[in-house]
Amino acid sequence: MTAPQPPRESGLLLRLAAPLQSWGERSHFTEERDTAAFPTKSGLLGLLSCALGRHRGEDNSDLRRLRLTVRVDRPGYVLRDLHTVGGGLAPNDTVRTAKGGTRDANRSTVYGHRLYLADAAFVCALTCQDEEVLDRCAEALTAPRWPLYLGRRGCPPEGPVLLDHSPDVLSGLLRLPLPAQAPAPAVTLLADRPLDWLPRHPGDHDDGTRPSSEVQDEPVDTAPHQRVFRTRRLYRGSWHPPEHLYTGELGTTYLKALAAQMHAATVPLPDRPEAAL
Repeated sequence: MTAPQPPRESGLLLRLAAPLQSWGERSHFTEERDTAAFPTKSGLLGLLSCALGRHRGEDNSDLRRLRLTVRVDRPGYVLRDLHTVGGGLAPNDTVRTAKGGTRDANRSTVYGHRLYLADAAFVCALTCQDEEVLDRCAEALTAPRWPLYLGRRGCPPEGPVLLDHSPDVLSGLLRLPLPAQAPAPAVTLLADRPLDWLPRHPGDHDDGTRPSSEVQDEPVDTAPHQRVFRTRRLYRGSWHPPEHLYTGELGTTYLKALAAQMHAATVPLPDRPEAAL
């Protein structure tokens, strides 16, 4: 029986890694700002908009055509940070209320919490049938108009975001080295469509063929103070990489292996690189 193979699609490979990143999922302008456990589609489209130099509320209908598949290389852990705004200031100088007024003197300091993912790393495949969209995004990520950040402005990426612009990006996603020791638990993949092309393993509970949940992160309107999001289905699958992809914990060995793989990706490949998987 022939092993399943990823569909051959053109797209971009992005690496999202940093000491801190945060992908807001539910909270909007509240004192408790959450983070999803993975990069959201709205957050990634925001990153691309930043690279392209687009302001909030500009037309992003071209970017909304992108399909997203996320490989969770390092899930990281949630970090809670206490924020204060307006402490020690006179009421007239503090943050305005929702109605535009000022706060009482004994309530001039606003407290809130921000949740972050610490020590996390993801590889994302963005696919699209429109090559012009992919070309624009790849060019912008190579020389971004504005500094890039992973969910919040205080979370810059630790290195270049764009890894590859490939005609067979999902196969490339399964060839990248992993910052982990072998043997390791199965790697989680998350996508907005079925993951029935993943190699199967008898012990897997998530085969990726049916939606596991829904997430409200499909942007419809990004205008300030009136953002609208649509719900999309989320498919979760488990992948057991071959042992040669494991490079040990995140460090120079992993980065050298990643650089070698990216250099190899510039060499023309056969029509179907099954042997490399």
